[in-house]
Amino acid sequence: MKSLFKVSLLAATVMLAVGCQKDEPTKADTKPATEQSQSAVNFKSDDDKAAYAIGVSFANYLSTSLEKPKEIGIELNKDIVLQGIEDAFAGKAGMKDEETREVLQGLDKRVAEKMKAQQEEKAAANEKAGADFRAKFAKEKGVKTTKSGLMYQVEKAGSGESPKATDTVEVHYKGTLVDGTTFDSSYDRGEPVTFPLNKVIPGWTEGVQLMKVGAKYKFVIPPQLAYGAQATPTIPGNSTLVFEVELLKIEKPDAKAANKPQAKK
Repeated sequence: MKSLFKVSLLAATVMLAVGCQKDEPTKADTKPATEQSQSAVNFKSDDDKAAYAIGVSFANYLSTSLEKPKEIGIELNKDIVLQGIEDAFAGKAGMKDEETREVLQGLDKRVAEKMKAQQEEKAAANEKAGADFRAKFAKEKGVKTTKSGLMYQVEKAGSGESPKATDTVEVHYKGTLVDGTTFDSSYDRGEPVTFPLNKVIPGWTEGVQLMKVGAKYKFVIPPQLAYGAQATPTIPGNSTLVFEVELLKIEKPDAKAANKPQAKK
């Protein structure tokens, strides 16, 4: 894991310069940065403006970096961070380079351990919530469960043939977590989605093959047929996923293209 707190020499220089320009806090100091730049700083050249912009950018970056650890219980005092910068530029840093590296590595390790513990705790909670949801869903009318654990409910029957895993399908769908949070929806985007059926999560590959064109099913997919313990930006680890799916079209593989000899490399 990359250190969250490695600030470049340029960043440190600029932050110290900006900090030294400020005396005791005044009402002006509480104004947004844009207002401060207009009223508190006199720019004599474009270089001055660029220098100040760099300072604001790095200050915002560092401020964000210091806020994130609070979410996992690590408190980093901004005043001490600035003191370290000032001491380093004054040539009287209280830590040697080797000790600084060791402390930062230790911080990275603590952050990683706390994040892992939180993720495992959330994953366990998600797994239980999913199991409870599936148990309740299983009691609803018309719900069936396959050998793999996929659960489905026919909301509308289709007609004709069903797709195979090697087919490409066109669908409309809505995906939610068990608490009702929508994480993806082709309805919201206003257009259906087309994809090879064997290129999606196992629950989809298995479930859509049960459908016929024109059908609408509700699928409840356990973690092992979805993303497992892996978390995504919108789906927590060990999540049970709920999908409403409409099968609009089936596209068979082009037999001629499939049988066409491949060019030699």
